[in-house]
Amino acid sequence: MLSPQYSFQSSSQIGLNLTQKSTKSKITGIMNPPSGSTKHHQNYRVEPKDSLKTAVHGIFAGNSYPSRGNDTLYEACNDKLYEAYNELHSLAQDSHKPFDAPAIVVVGHQTDGKSALVEALMGFQFNHVGGGTKTRRPITLHMKYNPACNEPRCYLITEDRPPREEEKSLEELQAYIEAENLRLERDVCQFWEKEIILKIEFKFCPNLTIIDTPGLMSAAPGRKNQSLQSQARAVESLVRTKLQHKEFIILCLEDSSDWSNATTRSIVMQVDPELCRTVIVSTKLDTRIPQFACRADVELFLRPSSRLLDGNILSGSPFFTSVPSGRVGTSRDCIYRSNDHFREAIALQEAKDIAVLEEKLDRQLTKEEQAHIGVSRLRLFLEQLLQRQYMDSVPSIVALLDREYRTTSLKLHQIVHELSNLDHVKLKERGRIFRDSFLSKLSLLLRGTVVAPVDKFGESLQDERVHAGAFVAMDGVQMPYKHMPNANMRLYGGAQYHRAMAEFRFVVGNVKCPVISREEIVNACGVEDIHDGTNYFRTACVIAVAKARDVFEPFLHQLGTRLSHIIRRLLPISFFLLQKDREFLSGHDMFLKHVANAFYIFVENTERSCREKCMEDLMSTTRYVTWSLHNKNQSGLRQYLSTLSSTNELSPIPAIVPTAMPTVADGPAPATGNSNKQDNKNRLERGESLSSSQSPQARLVDLLESTLWNRRLAPTSEEIVNALVSQIFEGIRDHCVASAEMKFNCFFLMPVVDTFPSMLREDLEIAFERDIDHVFDVAHVRRTFFQQKQDLELELSRVERIQEKFSGIHHYLHLSQMASAKDISDEFSGVKLQD
Repeated sequence: MLSPQYSFQSSSQIGLNLTQKSTKSKITGIMNPPSGSTKHHQNYRVEPKDSLKTAVHGIFAGNSYPSRGNDTLYEACNDKLYEAYNELHSLAQDSHKPFDAPAIVVVGHQTDGKSALVEALMGFQFNHVGGGTKTRRPITLHMKYNPACNEPRCYLITEDRPPREEEKSLEELQAYIEAENLRLERDVCQFWEKEIILKIEFKFCPNLTIIDTPGLMSAAPGRKNQSLQSQARAVESLVRTKLQHKEFIILCLEDSSDWSNATTRSIVMQVDPELCRTVIVSTKLDTRIPQFACRADVELFLRPSSRLLDGNILSGSPFFTSVPSGRVGTSRDCIYRSNDHFREAIALQEAKDIAVLEEKLDRQLTKEEQAHIGVSRLRLFLEQLLQRQYMDSVPSIVALLDREYRTTSLKLHQIVHELSNLDHVKLKERGRIFRDSFLSKLSLLLRGTVVAPVDKFGESLQDERVHAGAFVAMDGVQMPYKHMPNANMRLYGGAQYHRAMAEFRFVVGNVKCPVISREEIVNACGVEDIHDGTNYFRTACVIAVAKARDVFEPFLHQLGTRLSHIIRRLLPISFFLLQKDREFLSGHDMFLKHVANAFYIFVENTERSCREKCMEDLMSTTRYVTWSLHNKNQSGLRQYLSTLSSTNELSPIPAIVPTAMPTVADGPAPATGNSNKQDNKNRLERGESLSSSQSPQARLVDLLESTLWNRRLAPTSEEIVNALVSQIFEGIRDHCVASAEMKFNCFFLMPVVDTFPSMLREDLEIAFERDIDHVFDVAHVRRTFFQQKQDLELELSRVERIQEKFSGIHHYLHLSQMASAKDISDEFSGVKLQD
């Protein structure tokens, strides 16, 4: 995988490495250059004129590794492996496949130097770097070492179907990226997770795949910064999505001289808590060194303790890099006239950093410390690390490609089969089969089943209340869901319908009559059309029916909404079951939409009709009081009034007055012999106890006196009215709950079972006879299927081509491993074991 100047492992060593896990010690060992290496580094052409340039010459000479010589088979395998992974990454991006090729994701905050570091790793400048948001789409760079390319050869992978490679100059790439950034800056979202994919070949490029992500932002608090805060959340979500891929190596950039200040690591550790696939890089080393006052600070910065930095990071310790500022170009503002000068400046800066560090430490850096300082060392480490990832992932990629090939072949076969069934006769027959299967799934869901996953389709009571509303009383208080049975269970279908009806029965069945004020009682008394006496029985009826209508009418609307929501949810669950049983008409969206509209319209009309019946019943119940229906319990009212009379030191009062005695206000005493009427009236108003020696007739007359001729509302009269209102209200409530439950079961639930099937059959047959092409939208479906067929054929060919490449590579690596094992066996075959 390494470019030839970095290759130093034999094919047998690579084969052995497949059987071993990459550990920190092995990765660190890769960083140590072999002794005796004298070949100069090809990437930087420096002429040593002074001691600094001489040091640069020595540093990069040590980074070179002798090539493998004439091992052309290994080099060919290396190139094929890299090309195969590049194609695999493009396929995963284009087709959203479940596999990801190993790559390096660069993460950092704005102005941390992400894009500048990527350019330094590439060996040339191409992107727009600087302050602010310069990257609004991730940029994937497939870099390939090509000794024949003296100048970078760049290809843009288009977003066409199928994607194409368009060769672009560096200026055209810069213009394209800046245009995309400007377009997204004006867009509502401002960021897009779809990657810009570039393929670059250059003799100074390493063999790396790097994904440059938008810079993280730390927006200031306050309302005036809400736009920046929204952008910061969008960028963080995009970056976190990229980091979720387990195959990606995270290159975490930190722009700080204090390791306890984990700005970027705090985001990375949300995805990789142990930092086991993360490489930490401290950028802008040239600005950090002057900040250290003493040697101990430099030592702590170069070798942070586990308390400051988790020791599980890749390579064991951070890398330190410096990229000189300045752009390449011919304008007056540009510092470097060519990319050669840019690379030389990187080499000089690396040598200068090492020299300044040794001066600060008053000692020479160890080999391990030098292996972590500079862009060239980071580049070599990443190339070696990615090569190891590539090698280790080959067997699993081969298995994934085999499975993907079978899946794509099956999809293509189904599309070809669908195209052959687009004549009218077959469409009608398939439509009827789908209709019957759909109706059977509806019936199954109402009767009860467990075939649909509850984590996807089930709703708890709290979810149901959020989506369809709760049973809320006039005071805005709703019953806590924890008091309901099965409240936390995720239900659907008939079980959810039963729970909703049980909640209605429980909540509405326990509604108490609202408190009646004295003003409401007096206002309800009014004046009769034939006399000005008070009729507290009429008053109680007026108040009770008015309160009942106001309380129970909203509950009926809420019940209709809840049950309609539950029944409507049966459609997507039924479609899921049809897909699971392979009875679904994939691609025929117009037909499916026709069936869904018919179902939703039927549910809406049936619910409205049922609710109107419930409203009629509520209106009739609250329009005329029928004592046999509304007086819930005569003995209960008698007991209640008996309690009131004992509390007020009154003798028991009859609950129901059979006949109102006709009286005339301010007239002479009636012939009943009640000569002490005025005295009893005064005693009742004062709350005094009547004599227990009075006859029932006398007590009845006294009661009528206190109600018919007295508009001063005594406590006893108020309690009696409240008791009557409560009794009437409870009778209406019980009748309303029972009636609503019966009517919704009979006129809403049952029509879904027995009326909707015949209605749907009739509706579809009429549609088939009228215009079957419109029902199935045959022309559109044929175009869609034909396009899908082309896409699947292209995808199948891409998968097959990549599969062949990986299979060949896997076969070669297997042979290398077997050859290595044979060499070891031959080496020990002549050794005699002694006792």
